[in-house]
Amino acid sequence: MTIRHMKIFLEVYRLENITQAAKNLHMTQPAVTRTIQEIEQHYGVRLFDRMNRRLFVTEAGRQFYAQALHIVESFDRMEKGLLNGDAFGVLRVGASISLGNFFLPDLVSAFCRERPDMKVKVMISNAGNLQRGLLNNELDLALIEGGISEPELETRAFSEDRLVLIVPVGHELAVKEKVFVRDLKEYDLLAREKGSVGRTLVDHVFAVRGMTPEPLWESASTQAIIKGVQKGIGVAVLPEMLVEREISEGRVCKRKIEDEGFERVHYVVWHRNKFLTDGGRRFMDMAVEKGGQKGR
Repeated sequence: MTIRHMKIFLEVYRLENITQAAKNLHMTQPAVTRTIQEIEQHYGVRLFDRMNRRLFVTEAGRQFYAQALHIVESFDRMEKGLLNGDAFGVLRVGASISLGNFFLPDLVSAFCRERPDMKVKVMISNAGNLQRGLLNNELDLALIEGGISEPELETRAFSEDRLVLIVPVGHELAVKEKVFVRDLKEYDLLAREKGSVGRTLVDHVFAVRGMTPEPLWESASTQAIIKGVQKGIGVAVLPEMLVEREISEGRVCKRKIEDEGFERVHYVVWHRNKFLTDGGRRFMDMAVEKGGQKGR
């Protein structure tokens, strides 16, 4: 018994005429007759009485109709949903805090204009949480700054940025002729929480110089760190895109670090065994287009 059997039966039931049903279904009359007989033999019932060259639906036929109609309609809804998954589905995207603030909103807006019936569900968190989300199939894609530690994750570059040192207005580092990484160990450091890409990069830069950062503050909130610097509590190394406004308005000072560029690459990341729908692949392409990078 197949869905096709049921669809043929429904058409015969609707018309009470095998010849017309065969014409509508683009089948031969014997093929339609054989299908009805196969159903009757399978269930051991009579669906139609044949009298005076006419069909009359039996009680068993009426009961079968109700069930067959429900099954066929459910099947059609399922098939439509799967075949149009890219148009009507949900894309689960993660982003690190910097990219979630400055890159993702425009990207999602452009994607939704192109595919208005598709929803984009977003999680903004640090890189560690995003990588776990990809590994646990809680996310389809993630936008992350810097390197990826998990070997099961694939990456495609889409843009770059850098971290900069910010210090309070009037701070002695603000007027020092040149600033080096080693100079930072003399001052209270306000840093992002462990697990964030920015913090991992700062820790690495300190470690290769034989230094261990001991932040006075650790925070998941970049704005809290910026406020702390502004109030003279300490210094910080943060993504330039997140502090441009405070720098331009003179609320904090930016200093170049002579021996470290703090540069990093942004990646679209996904699990190597994850099947990406056409919508997911298009979202990735749009990220690369918007970021102005060639995938690598």
